[in-house]
Amino acid sequence: MHLSYCTNVHPAEDFDGIVRQFDTYAVAIRRHLDADVLGLGLWLAAPLAAELAADAALRQRLRRELDTRGLEVVTLNGFPYEAFQAPVVKLGVYYPDWTDQRRLDYTLDLARVLVDLLPDSAARGSISTLPLAWREPWDADRADAAARMLDQLAAGLAEIADRSGRPVRVAFEPEPGCIVETTAQAAAALSAVDTERLGVCLDLAHLACAWEEPAEALARLRAAGLPVVKVQVSAALEATDPVAAREVLRGYVEPRFLHQTRSAHGDAADDLDEALERELKGPWRVHYHVPLHAEPAAPLTSTVPVLRAAMRELLGGPEPLCDHFDVETYTWGVLPREQRPRTDADVAAGIAAELAFARTLMDKPGL
Repeated sequence: MHLSYCTNVHPAEDFDGIVRQFDTYAVAIRRHLDADVLGLGLWLAAPLAAELAADAALRQRLRRELDTRGLEVVTLNGFPYEAFQAPVVKLGVYYPDWTDQRRLDYTLDLARVLVDLLPDSAARGSISTLPLAWREPWDADRADAAARMLDQLAAGLAEIADRSGRPVRVAFEPEPGCIVETTAQAAAALSAVDTERLGVCLDLAHLACAWEEPAEALARLRAAGLPVVKVQVSAALEATDPVAAREVLRGYVEPRFLHQTRSAHGDAADDLDEALERELKGPWRVHYHVPLHAEPAAPLTSTVPVLRAAMRELLGGPEPLCDHFDVETYTWGVLPREQRPRTDADVAAGIAAELAFARTLMDKPGL
C-alpha cells in the first residue's frame, strides 16, 4: 500500500515551480517523518502535463528530481485542470468536464507522464478525476458524450499500458453537487465502464458529506463491480447544531472554493454562506477539508469518526480494498485566520502530522 499527500495544497503550474515545491515542502515533510521515501499525490496543470507527455527527456528529469529528494509518485490528482488556486475558483474547478475532449486529452497526458514516474515497486499507477461533471447542465446528449469519452479513455489507458508495461487506472471521485455525488450514483453512472482501467476514488470527506455509512457504501460499490482505485484520506467540517455554531461557521465562509453543505435531513446548499442564509435544519456536514489531526474551532467538530470507520472497512478484512491512499487537505490556506498556518514551515509540519495520523490508521485500522 502507498500513502502520499496531495500537492494541490500548494500547487505550482510550471516545471521549475514543481521543483521549488519539492524543496519548500516535500523535503521538509519527509524529514519531519524521518522517512526514507515520501509519497506525493502530484498535481500537474494541463499545460505542464502536455509538455511532459510530449518530452521524454523532461519526464526523466522530473523523475530524477524526485529520486534525488527521496520522493515517489504513484498517483496523480487529475481533478483540477488548470489554475486551481486562482483568486476565484468556485465552479471553475469542474471544467472542462467529461463531455469535453480537453478533459480526455489531459487525463491521458497524465497517464503518459505517470508511467515514467512510477517507482519499480509500484504495481500500477492511479489518477483521480472529477465525477463526470457538475450537475447542471446535464441531459441525455451530454451523458452520451461522456460515455464515449470514457470508452476512449479506457482504450487510451490500455494502449499506454501495452506500450510501457505499466498499468494506470483512472478513478472518478464522487463530490457534492456533481452528477456523481454518492456511491449509489457512481454505481449507476459507471455501470458500463471498463473496470480493469476505471473505478472510483473514494474521498472520505465527500462520503461523510453525503451522510453515507462506509460499510454500506463499500458494499454498494462491490455489488456494482466498481473497484476502489484510490482513497482520499480526508475529513469534513461538522456542525451538530448550526444555530449555536452560526458565528463560528461564518469564519469558514470564503471566496475561493465551494463549500457544499448537506443536512442529515436531506437539505442541500451549494455553498456555506447559502446554507447559513437559508438556515438549513441541522446537523450539517460541510465540504471543507479540515486538518485530520486537529479539532476545528468549537463547537464544530470534524468527520474523523467516519474516516476511521471507512479505514476499518477498507483495511480490516483479509485483503485491503485499495492500495493508494492520498491525504488531501487543500484548504489549509483558507482556514479561519486564527487556525491558518503562518509560514511554509508550519504547513510542512501540519501535513507531516496528518500523514503520521493517516499512517497510524493504515497500520492499525481497528483504532
